[in-house]
Amino acid sequence: MTYDDEVRDTNKPAVRAEGLGKRFGATWALRGLELDVPAGRVLGLLGHNGAGKTTAIRILTTLTRPTEGRAQVAGFDVVADAPRVRERIGVASQAATVDGLLTARANLEMVARLYHLAPEVARRRAGELLDRFGLAEVADRLVKTFSGGMRRRLDLAASLVASPPVVFLDEPTTGLDPRARAELWDVLRERVRAGATMVLTTQYLEEADRLADEIVVLDHGAVAARGTPAALKRAIGGDRVVVTVSSAADVAIARAALERFADGAIAGEVEPPRVIVPTRPEARLVEVVRALDAAGVDAHDVARREATLDDVFLVLTAPRRAAHPGAQPAGPS
Repeated sequence: MTYDDEVRDTNKPAVRAEGLGKRFGATWALRGLELDVPAGRVLGLLGHNGAGKTTAIRILTTLTRPTEGRAQVAGFDVVADAPRVRERIGVASQAATVDGLLTARANLEMVARLYHLAPEVARRRAGELLDRFGLAEVADRLVKTFSGGMRRRLDLAASLVASPPVVFLDEPTTGLDPRARAELWDVLRERVRAGATMVLTTQYLEEADRLADEIVVLDHGAVAARGTPAALKRAIGGDRVVVTVSSAADVAIARAALERFADGAIAGEVEPPRVIVPTRPEARLVEVVRALDAAGVDAHDVARREATLDDVFLVLTAPRRAAHPGAQPAGPS
Protein backbone atom coordinates (compact mmCIF):
# COMPACT_ATOMS: atom_id res chain seq x y z
CA MET A 1 0.00 0.00 0.00
CA THR A 2 1.42 3.42 -0.95
CA TYR A 3 1.22 6.51 1.25
CA ASP A 4 -1.49 7.93 -1.03
CA ASP A 5 -3.49 4.71 -0.58
CA GLU A 6 -3.09 5.07 3.18
CA VAL A 7 -4.36 8.66 2.95
CA ARG A 8 -7.58 7.51 1.36
CA ASP A 9 -8.15 4.52 3.65
CA THR A 10 -11.19 5.88 5.48
CA ASN A 11 -11.84 2.58 7.30
CA LYS A 12 -9.52 3.67 10.11
CA PRO A 13 -8.96 7.08 11.72
CA ALA A 14 -5.88 8.97 10.62
CA VAL A 15 -5.27 10.18 14.18
CA ARG A 16 -6.59 8.52 17.32
CA ALA A 17 -5.85 9.26 20.97
CA GLU A 18 -7.24 7.40 23.97
CA GLY A 19 -6.79 8.87 27.44
CA LEU A 20 -3.59 10.59 26.35
CA GLY A 21 -1.68 12.40 29.08
CA LYS A 22 1.74 13.87 29.85
CA ARG A 23 3.06 14.82 33.28
CA PHE A 24 6.05 17.02 34.09
CA GLY A 25 6.91 16.49 37.73
CA ALA A 26 3.70 16.95 39.70
CA THR A 27 1.97 18.93 36.93
CA TRP A 28 -0.10 17.43 34.15
CA ALA A 29 0.52 19.37 30.92
CA LEU A 30 -2.08 17.16 29.18
CA ARG A 31 -4.67 14.80 30.63
CA GLY A 32 -7.35 12.55 29.20
CA LEU A 33 -7.14 13.65 25.56
CA GLU A 34 -9.48 11.72 23.25
CA LEU A 35 -9.22 12.17 19.48
CA ASP A 36 -10.71 10.35 16.51
CA VAL A 37 -9.84 12.21 13.31
CA PRO A 38 -10.97 10.60 10.02
CA ALA A 39 -8.76 10.70 6.96
CA GLY A 40 -9.15 13.83 4.85
CA ARG A 41 -10.22 16.05 7.73
CA VAL A 42 -8.71 19.02 9.58
CA LEU A 43 -8.58 19.13 13.37
CA GLY A 44 -7.86 22.43 15.08
CA LEU A 45 -6.34 22.41 18.59
CA LEU A 46 -6.99 25.71 20.34
CA GLY A 47 -5.92 26.99 23.75
CA HIS A 48 -3.92 29.64 25.55
CA ASN A 49 -0.16 29.29 26.04
CA GLY A 50 0.41 26.34 28.33
CA ALA A 51 -2.95 24.73 27.53
CA GLY A 52 -1.34 21.52 26.22
CA LYS A 53 -1.46 22.03 22.45
CA THR A 54 2.24 21.64 21.74
CA THR A 55 2.52 18.76 24.21
CA ALA A 56 -0.21 16.92 22.28
CA ILE A 57 1.55 17.57 18.97
CA ARG A 58 4.90 16.36 20.36
CA ILE A 59 3.34 13.10 21.52
CA LEU A 60 1.51 12.51 18.24
CA THR A 61 4.70 13.15 16.25
CA THR A 62 6.75 10.74 18.43
CA LEU A 63 8.93 13.50 19.94
CA THR A 64 7.62 12.90 23.48
CA ARG A 65 6.42 9.69 25.11
CA PRO A 66 3.07 9.94 26.88
CA THR A 67 2.81 9.36 30.61
CA GLU A 68 -0.53 7.63 30.15
CA GLY A 69 -2.87 6.58 27.39
CA ARG A 70 -2.07 5.65 23.81
CA ALA A 71 -2.25 7.15 20.33
CA GLN A 72 -2.13 6.01 16.73
CA VAL A 73 -1.23 8.03 13.65
CA ALA A 74 -1.79 6.64 10.14
CA GLY A 75 -2.67 3.34 11.79
CA PHE A 76 0.53 2.96 13.82
CA ASP A 77 1.20 3.33 17.53
CA VAL A 78 3.23 6.46 18.27
CA VAL A 79 5.39 4.60 20.83
CA ALA A 80 5.63 1.00 19.62
CA ASP A 81 5.75 1.90 15.89
CA ALA A 82 7.41 5.32 16.07
CA PRO A 83 9.65 4.85 12.98
CA ARG A 84 6.66 3.90 10.82
CA VAL A 85 4.71 6.89 12.12
CA ARG A 86 7.60 9.23 11.21
CA GLU A 87 7.62 7.89 7.66
CA ARG A 88 4.00 8.91 7.23
CA ILE A 89 3.83 12.38 8.73
CA GLY A 90 4.91 15.90 7.88
CA VAL A 91 5.68 18.30 10.72
CA ALA A 92 6.07 22.07 10.87
CA SER A 93 6.91 23.09 14.42
CA GLN A 94 6.85 26.60 15.86
CA ALA A 95 10.60 27.01 15.31
CA ALA A 96 11.86 26.68 11.74
CA THR A 97 14.02 23.57 11.27
CA VAL A 98 15.52 24.27 7.84
CA ASP A 99 19.32 24.38 7.45
CA GLY A 100 20.64 27.91 7.01
CA LEU A 101 23.83 26.68 5.32
CA LEU A 102 21.92 25.06 2.46
CA THR A 103 19.92 26.67 -0.32
CA ALA A 104 16.14 26.52 -0.26
CA ARG A 105 16.16 23.99 -3.08
CA ALA A 106 18.77 21.82 -1.37
CA ASN A 107 16.77 21.86 1.86
CA LEU A 108 13.65 20.53 0.17
CA GLU A 109 15.53 17.94 -1.88
CA MET A 110 17.31 16.74 1.27
CA VAL A 111 14.01 16.30 3.13
CA ALA A 112 12.53 14.49 0.12
CA ARG A 113 15.50 12.10 0.03
CA LEU A 114 15.07 11.41 3.77
CA TYR A 115 11.57 10.24 2.86
CA HIS A 116 13.25 7.91 0.30
CA LEU A 117 11.89 9.70 -2.75
CA ALA A 118 13.83 9.08 -5.96
CA PRO A 119 16.24 11.92 -6.93
CA GLU A 120 14.19 13.03 -9.93
CA VAL A 121 10.98 13.01 -7.84
CA ALA A 122 12.72 14.99 -5.10
CA ARG A 123 13.83 17.62 -7.62
CA ARG A 124 10.36 17.87 -9.13
CA ARG A 125 8.60 18.17 -5.76
CA ALA A 126 11.11 20.76 -4.56
CA GLY A 127 10.55 22.86 -7.68
CA GLU A 128 6.76 22.63 -7.38
CA LEU A 129 6.72 23.70 -3.74
CA LEU A 130 9.25 26.50 -4.20
CA ASP A 131 6.98 27.93 -6.85
CA ARG A 132 3.81 27.32 -4.83
CA PHE A 133 5.23 29.09 -1.76
CA GLY A 134 6.61 32.06 -3.71
CA LEU A 135 10.25 31.08 -3.24
CA ALA A 136 11.22 30.17 -6.81
CA GLU A 137 13.24 33.37 -7.34
CA VAL A 138 15.36 32.71 -4.22
CA ALA A 139 15.53 28.93 -4.59
CA ASP A 140 19.33 28.89 -4.91
CA ARG A 141 20.13 31.37 -2.14
CA LEU A 142 21.45 30.20 1.22
CA VAL A 143 18.62 30.06 3.74
CA LYS A 144 20.65 32.00 6.32
CA THR A 145 20.04 35.09 4.14
CA PHE A 146 16.23 34.63 4.31
CA SER A 147 13.84 36.74 6.35
CA GLY A 148 11.85 35.06 9.11
CA GLY A 149 8.75 34.87 6.93
CA MET A 150 10.68 33.27 4.06
CA ARG A 151 12.20 30.67 6.39
CA ARG A 152 8.73 29.92 7.72
CA ARG A 153 7.36 29.36 4.21
CA LEU A 154 10.26 27.04 3.41
CA ASP A 155 9.71 25.10 6.62
CA LEU A 156 6.05 24.62 5.71
CA ALA A 157 7.02 23.49 2.22
CA ALA A 158 9.38 20.92 3.77
CA SER A 159 6.50 19.45 5.79
CA LEU A 160 4.62 18.77 2.54
CA VAL A 161 7.44 17.70 0.23
CA ALA A 162 6.72 13.95 0.50
CA SER A 163 2.92 14.38 0.32
CA PRO A 164 2.55 12.63 3.69
CA PRO A 165 -0.87 11.27 4.65
CA VAL A 166 -0.91 13.15 7.98
CA VAL A 167 0.49 16.65 8.55
CA PHE A 168 0.98 18.36 11.91
CA LEU A 169 1.22 22.14 11.87
CA ASP A 170 2.07 23.91 15.13
CA GLU A 171 1.03 27.55 14.67
CA PRO A 172 1.90 27.38 10.95
CA THR A 173 1.26 30.99 9.95
CA THR A 174 3.02 32.78 12.81
CA GLY A 175 5.27 35.40 11.22
CA LEU A 176 3.53 35.34 7.85
CA ASP A 177 1.91 38.42 6.34
CA PRO A 178 -1.81 38.25 5.46
CA ARG A 179 -1.16 37.45 1.79
CA ALA A 180 1.26 34.60 2.60
CA ARG A 181 -1.20 33.28 5.19
CA ALA A 182 -4.03 33.18 2.64
CA GLU A 183 -1.77 31.45 0.11
CA LEU A 184 -0.84 28.81 2.70
CA TRP A 185 -4.52 28.19 3.42
CA ASP A 186 -5.02 27.49 -0.29
CA VAL A 187 -2.14 24.98 -0.29
CA LEU A 188 -3.50 23.21 2.78
CA ARG A 189 -6.99 22.98 1.29
CA GLU A 190 -5.50 21.38 -1.83
CA ARG A 191 -3.77 18.72 0.25
CA VAL A 192 -6.95 18.01 2.22
CA ARG A 193 -8.97 17.70 -1.00
CA ALA A 194 -6.37 15.15 -2.12
CA GLY A 195 -7.13 13.14 1.04
CA ALA A 196 -4.54 14.29 3.57
CA THR A 197 -5.38 14.72 7.25
CA MET A 198 -4.18 17.77 9.14
CA VAL A 199 -3.84 18.63 12.80
CA LEU A 200 -3.07 22.28 13.46
CA THR A 201 -2.64 24.53 16.42
CA THR A 202 -3.06 28.24 15.89
CA GLN A 203 -3.32 31.54 17.73
CA TYR A 204 -5.32 32.93 14.79
CA LEU A 205 -8.86 31.81 15.53
CA GLU A 206 -10.03 33.00 12.11
CA GLU A 207 -7.62 30.42 10.70
CA ALA A 208 -9.23 27.61 12.67
CA ASP A 209 -12.69 28.86 11.69
CA ARG A 210 -11.84 28.75 7.99
CA LEU A 211 -9.80 25.54 7.90
CA ALA A 212 -10.92 23.15 10.64
CA ASP A 213 -13.71 20.58 10.33
CA GLU A 214 -13.60 20.01 14.08
CA ILE A 215 -12.08 22.01 16.93
CA VAL A 216 -10.87 20.82 20.32
CA VAL A 217 -10.39 23.58 22.89
CA LEU A 218 -7.77 22.76 25.53
CA ASP A 219 -7.54 24.55 28.85
CA HIS A 220 -4.90 23.72 31.47
CA GLY A 221 -4.22 20.38 29.78
CA ALA A 222 -7.86 19.23 29.64
CA VAL A 223 -10.49 19.34 26.91
CA ALA A 224 -12.83 22.28 27.59
CA ALA A 225 -15.02 21.75 24.51
CA ARG A 226 -15.12 20.16 21.08
CA GLY A 227 -17.26 20.49 17.99
CA THR A 228 -17.47 22.13 14.59
CA PRO A 229 -16.72 25.87 14.48
CA ALA A 230 -20.40 26.60 13.81
CA ALA A 231 -21.60 24.42 16.69
CA LEU A 232 -19.19 25.99 19.16
CA LYS A 233 -20.31 29.48 18.18
CA ARG A 234 -23.97 28.53 18.52
CA ALA A 235 -23.31 27.07 21.96
CA ILE A 236 -22.19 30.39 23.46
CA GLY A 237 -25.13 32.43 22.20
CA GLY A 238 -25.77 35.23 19.75
CA ASP A 239 -24.45 38.69 18.98
CA ARG A 240 -21.65 40.56 20.74
CA VAL A 241 -21.24 44.29 21.29
CA VAL A 242 -17.58 45.31 21.26
CA VAL A 243 -16.75 48.60 22.99
CA THR A 244 -13.27 50.07 22.56
CA VAL A 245 -12.39 52.53 25.34
CA SER A 246 -9.60 55.01 26.07
CA SER A 247 -7.76 53.25 28.88
CA ALA A 248 -7.58 50.11 30.96
CA ALA A 249 -9.25 52.01 33.81
CA ASP A 250 -12.35 52.49 31.64
CA VAL A 251 -12.70 48.74 31.09
CA ALA A 252 -14.05 48.06 34.59
CA ILE A 253 -16.40 51.06 34.42
CA ALA A 254 -17.75 49.97 31.02
CA ARG A 255 -18.30 46.41 32.25
CA ALA A 256 -20.36 47.64 35.18
CA ALA A 257 -22.36 50.01 32.97
CA LEU A 258 -23.26 47.29 30.48
CA GLU A 259 -24.18 44.47 32.89
CA ARG A 260 -27.92 45.00 32.29
CA PHE A 261 -27.51 44.32 28.55
CA ALA A 262 -25.46 41.14 28.98
CA ASP A 263 -26.61 37.60 28.34
CA GLY A 264 -23.58 35.94 29.88
CA ALA A 265 -20.16 36.94 31.19
CA ILE A 266 -18.64 40.17 29.88
CA ALA A 267 -15.03 39.85 28.74
CA GLY A 268 -12.61 42.69 29.43
CA GLU A 269 -9.28 43.17 27.66
CA VAL A 270 -6.43 45.54 28.48
CA GLU A 271 -4.62 45.68 25.12
CA PRO A 272 -6.41 47.14 23.29
CA PRO A 273 -8.68 48.33 26.12
CA ARG A 274 -12.15 47.04 25.30
CA VAL A 275 -15.10 45.03 26.57
CA ILE A 276 -17.00 42.33 24.71
CA VAL A 277 -20.62 41.95 25.77
CA PRO A 278 -22.80 38.94 24.84
CA THR A 279 -26.00 40.91 24.37
CA ARG A 280 -29.61 40.08 25.04
CA PRO A 281 -31.68 39.84 21.82
CA GLU A 282 -33.75 42.89 22.73
CA ALA A 283 -30.73 45.12 23.50
CA ARG A 284 -30.49 48.20 21.24
CA LEU A 285 -27.14 49.72 20.30
CA VAL A 286 -28.35 53.25 21.01
CA GLU A 287 -29.18 52.23 24.59
CA VAL A 288 -25.69 50.80 25.01
CA VAL A 289 -24.16 54.09 23.88
CA ARG A 290 -26.37 56.06 26.28
CA ALA A 291 -25.38 53.81 29.20
CA LEU A 292 -21.70 54.33 28.45
CA ASP A 293 -22.18 58.09 28.20
CA ALA A 294 -24.07 58.17 31.51
CA ALA A 295 -21.18 56.30 33.18
CA GLY A 296 -18.65 58.78 31.81
CA VAL A 297 -16.91 56.23 29.60
CA ASP A 298 -14.99 57.63 26.62
CA ALA A 299 -15.88 55.02 24.01
CA HIS A 300 -13.88 55.24 20.77
CA ASP A 301 -15.96 52.63 18.99
CA VAL A 302 -19.13 50.62 19.61
CA ALA A 303 -19.94 47.81 17.19
CA ARG A 304 -22.30 44.84 17.05
CA ARG A 305 -21.22 41.56 15.46
CA GLU A 306 -21.93 37.84 15.42
CA ALA A 307 -20.11 35.47 17.77
CA THR A 308 -16.65 34.31 16.65
CA LEU A 309 -14.23 31.63 17.77
CA ASP A 310 -12.46 34.35 19.76
CA ASP A 311 -15.62 34.59 21.85
CA VAL A 312 -15.76 30.80 22.21
CA PHE A 313 -12.17 30.82 23.43
CA LEU A 314 -12.78 33.61 25.95
CA VAL A 315 -15.99 32.07 27.31
CA LEU A 316 -14.54 28.58 27.69
CA THR A 317 -11.16 29.48 29.17
CA ALA A 318 -11.88 32.62 31.22
CA PRO A 319 -13.51 30.84 34.21
CA ARG A 320 -10.50 28.62 34.84
CA ARG A 321 -8.04 31.47 34.31
CA ALA A 322 -10.00 33.53 36.83
CA ALA A 323 -9.87 30.64 39.29
CA HIS A 324 -6.11 30.31 38.80
CA PRO A 325 -4.96 33.90 38.10
CA GLY A 326 -1.34 33.21 38.98
CA ALA A 327 -1.03 29.76 37.45
CA GLN A 328 1.94 29.14 35.19
CA PRO A 329 2.60 26.00 33.15
CA ALA A 330 5.31 23.75 34.54
CA GLY A 331 6.17 22.12 31.22
CA PRO A 332 5.93 22.82 27.49
CA SER A 333 2.65 24.08 26.12
